[in-house]
Amino acid sequence: MMIRYGFLSTHPPTRCGLATFNAALAAHLGEGGVVRIAANGDDPTPVPGVVHTWTTTTPAGWRDSAEVLSTFDVAVVQHEYGIYPGRDGSEVLSVLRRLTVPSLVVLHTVLTYPTESQKSLLEEIVAAADAVVTITKAARDRLLVGYAVDAAKVSVIPHGTSDYAGPPSSRGAQPHLLTWGLLGPGKGIEWALRGLARLRDLEPPPVYTVAGRTHPKVIEHHGEAYRASLHQLGAALGIAHNVRYESSYLDDAALGELVRSADIIVLPYDSTEQVTSGVLVEAVAARIPVVATAFPHAVELLTDGPGLLVPHKNPTALATAIRRILTKPALAATLRQRNGHAEPALRWPAVAQQYHDVAARLVAAHHRPVAVAGK
Repeated sequence: MMIRYGFLSTHPPTRCGLATFNAALAAHLGEGGVVRIAANGDDPTPVPGVVHTWTTTTPAGWRDSAEVLSTFDVAVVQHEYGIYPGRDGSEVLSVLRRLTVPSLVVLHTVLTYPTESQKSLLEEIVAAADAVVTITKAARDRLLVGYAVDAAKVSVIPHGTSDYAGPPSSRGAQPHLLTWGLLGPGKGIEWALRGLARLRDLEPPPVYTVAGRTHPKVIEHHGEAYRASLHQLGAALGIAHNVRYESSYLDDAALGELVRSADIIVLPYDSTEQVTSGVLVEAVAARIPVVATAFPHAVELLTDGPGLLVPHKNPTALATAIRRILTKPALAATLRQRNGHAEPALRWPAVAQQYHDVAARLVAAHHRPVAVAGK
């Protein structure tokens, strides 16, 4: 079935995980257009595929956005608190209620302890949507247990991945640790630095690359204070010479080469709520051993999988896990072989097909003749 998709989301040139996710999904679903959510000051550069821009400072911008989305067969709405106008982003609900076509809402955050406003809003979003997708089973379980929602509407479709797997790219003599993604408080890099300081006795000691620009919202409110604090901490710990900061934006080819050069992907995130991590999925699919704090998505993918879990904010545990992988080749080989989660089902074409299957059911139901009593 040919379906024309309308997408509502942040989108490139905005650089955030949600924009990257939406761009990949839109590219693999094919025919359609994007209604881009843009904060005041976002790069206004026109992007192919964007048919309308909803600037968050535009009064009642939801109305025009809903009208544009209703020209497609299905509206795919990315939901994250804080990207839409209104309290907790409540104006997305106005869009959903005004649509004249079926809607599929992708939930990127499901909080265990939401405020009353956040809980009520998410329940109303699910009620207004025709279908809802969570990216992990943990998010679905949390949604069904903690919120009053219709379970029949909810499907689990994994986060898609690029194809970064392949032979290792060039590596130096030192073991290479890597963290990538937008930088900001909560990323936990300070714990990784403290862990790295506990590995100086290794011969040779590992080098740690932190790749990614500072998150635009962090820049807006705090400038580069977090990045500066990391530089200061590295110097104080005596490991600055073993840490590389790559702050330029990397395209897929450059990022793939960087990922394949890593011996271990380190995800020292502070959040205990994170049910979706695109970086984690990409790391697993690339078959690189992962050391991650026990946030929900990591617990789901790494338990008996290709990585080790450690407690939050615990540099000693981080260092111990990294040391085990670097000094025990058999363990590293075992972790690389635990690639059950990295099967083709995680690649974007397969993930997009799952979205298409849900959308096709919605379109079919939308066009099904309504039975008239007595006929």
